[in-house]
Amino acid sequence: MELIRGLHNLRDKHKGCVATIGNFDGVHLGHQQVLTQVLRKGKELGLPAVVIIFEPQPREFFAGQHAPPRLTRFDEKVRLLQAEGVDRVLCLTFNERLRSMSADQFVDELLLKGLAVRHFVVGDDFRFGCDRSGDYNMLRQSGERYGFSVVNTDTFDVAGERVSSTRVRHALQHNDLAQAQRLLGRPYSVTGRVMHGQELGRTIGVPTANVRMHRFHAPLKGVYAVTLTGKNLSAQGVANIGMRPTVNGKQPVLEAHLFDWQGDLYGQLLTVEFKAFIRSEQKFDGLKALKQQIDNDIQQVRNYFLTGAL
Repeated sequence: MELIRGLHNLRDKHKGCVATIGNFDGVHLGHQQVLTQVLRKGKELGLPAVVIIFEPQPREFFAGQHAPPRLTRFDEKVRLLQAEGVDRVLCLTFNERLRSMSADQFVDELLLKGLAVRHFVVGDDFRFGCDRSGDYNMLRQSGERYGFSVVNTDTFDVAGERVSSTRVRHALQHNDLAQAQRLLGRPYSVTGRVMHGQELGRTIGVPTANVRMHRFHAPLKGVYAVTLTGKNLSAQGVANIGMRPTVNGKQPVLEAHLFDWQGDLYGQLLTVEFKAFIRSEQKFDGLKALKQQIDNDIQQVRNYFLTGAL
């Protein structure tokens, strides 16, 4: 799969495609339905399937740290899109220039001159251009004028409700991991590189792998039973995701203690899959009380993996 960063990196070889556009945060079942349509049409026309995404996501541009927590950071999203079979991802920098671009400019610069789109698939709520002035009807009229087809995907429902990133986020914030899995089509996970931390866990006898999250906010908070996979690694463990109030943490961190495993994980790409919620994050009166609770968490999670029950 080819990743193209910015309109300025589009070349003549990128002209002619079947495309879709959106945040694709989480790449949930609704997104997967859109991608299926794009891939099917691309195969029919003998054209590459292209997904257009934004970085930062528009709501992050407008709201900054007050934007909703991401389900997937950029690298995770690209890997998920690649796994779906997409040929190219075009990442547009969402900045003031893109924000102020009119709907007509958007069609002309991106769809016509940039990609020469032959078929365009959009979600049922897609809006674009300055002040969200462009919509499906405007796209359809543009397609009739300039020679590309446009389709509007049907809403994808689970249990009678529309699948959306907001709905996945709500499930995670309420620690309903089973519902999140139903909406995503897979268990929720976080992938990131292991970084050096304060090594506090090592000093109290519970070494942890600290996974970079690259988020202002995390969609999950608390202690969880997890599985961890990476290069030559498959393990079970217990993870805390949150602000670490006992040691006055400032940004969300994912700290995972791996069961029955020793080795150097620094710099490795690790995927942490969340299996069960154990407890909320809390502040303890010192490291001794924290260590005692961590020992309790470890025993509870070990029992969970043995019995399947909490």
